[in-house]
Amino acid sequence: MLDRVKDRGLVLLGCGKMGSAMLEGWLAQGVPSGSVHVIEPYPSDWLKSTGVHLNEPLPAAPAIVLLAVKPQMMGAALPQVVALGGGDTLFLSIAAGTTIASFEETFGAATPIIRAMPNTPAAVGRGISAITGNPRATEADLQLAEALLSAVGQVVRLEGEHQMDAVTAVSGSGPAYVFHLIEALAAAGEAEGLPAPLAMQLARATVCGAGELAQQSPETPSQLRINVTSPGGTTAAALAVLMDAETGFPPLLRRAVKAAADRGRELGK
Repeated sequence: MLDRVKDRGLVLLGCGKMGSAMLEGWLAQGVPSGSVHVIEPYPSDWLKSTGVHLNEPLPAAPAIVLLAVKPQMMGAALPQVVALGGGDTLFLSIAAGTTIASFEETFGAATPIIRAMPNTPAAVGRGISAITGNPRATEADLQLAEALLSAVGQVVRLEGEHQMDAVTAVSGSGPAYVFHLIEALAAAGEAEGLPAPLAMQLARATVCGAGELAQQSPETPSQLRINVTSPGGTTAAALAVLMDAETGFPPLLRRAVKAAADRGRELGK
């Protein structure tokens, strides 16, 4: 699929943290820097060193335009690539809350458009992205989007855009929930008498290690939890608090994820 990019070129609109992470992955996969055109008003020293076409005239019909600017900057940035719409150039957006319909208004309904929701672990190649396309997006377009996004982690397809707000609430915003868990676990360790640096080291390594174990193990997270829990032991005492049906993790996370999904629906209107 990446031969399509090599032959016709790729345009990256915006190259902040997420755009840079993806670009680094593409170059590592063998996409020639000469096939990449980047529009970025504030390029980093790293971006300048990659050899890509930076803020130069764009190809007439690139294989794909990846929209990686923040949603609030989209209105000012899109005019730079509007002329590329209406043909078979694929537009792939990673902007949260910006609907396919809004892009169709800008580029035309005949334009193939795919909306994706990656997350920040993409910066270390451990992200997960969910994608969905409009009727003009072909199977080849979806495969191209998967090939590009897989440079920074896993990719899943959605049944439709109606699932995107839930995805945003779970995996898009989810890393922040995990980071806060690390903060809270470290603070709890401090409260039990540990020095702050040690409590943070223990919390960070524990969450990261447990996540890696959950990723690699053939067992379910439920079974992994059971494996750690001796009847009547210390873990069981903690889980009695965390798994409480009214005050524990399950109802708390349901409320948190619902709040994020509801906000996503509001932003999409």
